[in-house]
Amino acid sequence: MNSKKVIASAAIACALAVSAPFATADGHKAPGSAPSPFTECGIGAALFPDTHWAAVTSNATWDLGTTAVTSATMSPETCSARNMKTAQFILDTYESLAEETAKGQGENLTAMLDIYGCQQTEQHGVIHAVRAEMADQVGSATYSQQSNVEKASAYYQAVSAAASNCAA
Repeated sequence: MNSKKVIASAAIACALAVSAPFATADGHKAPGSAPSPFTECGIGAALFPDTHWAAVTSNATWDLGTTAVTSATMSPETCSARNMKTAQFILDTYESLAEETAKGQGENLTAMLDIYGCQQTEQHGVIHAVRAEMADQVGSATYSQQSNVEKASAYYQAVSAAASNCAA
């Protein structure tokens, strides 16, 4: 076995060992109240449970956030499927979502809110709230220096907060 495989195997084993307590701790949560896939799932959350920026950075460094976003498949007690689908969709379509959010409408924006469980009557209010939050994010001095994963994470947080009252 070459050294890269040994190091990768050791890193995976370490991440699994460190994350096991977090998986069982969240098992009692109600459906739909799972943690953020960008900051509270995947390798980043296992290594940096109390430092969100480090969790996002770690998840992006290891595999562009794929492990965090697919955690629901392997450990549903830590991340809800709806949150994971929404996060993956945001990660995959962030550029289009940012543009459509600025416009206040669009196919990807509607699809994302459908995945999140927002009814047609709730979507206008959610879009308005996300637009306001993202205007602040995009206007910050550090926005242009953020990775796409960091931008998608901030967007996810804005949507999650704005859509918290949507019927699931």
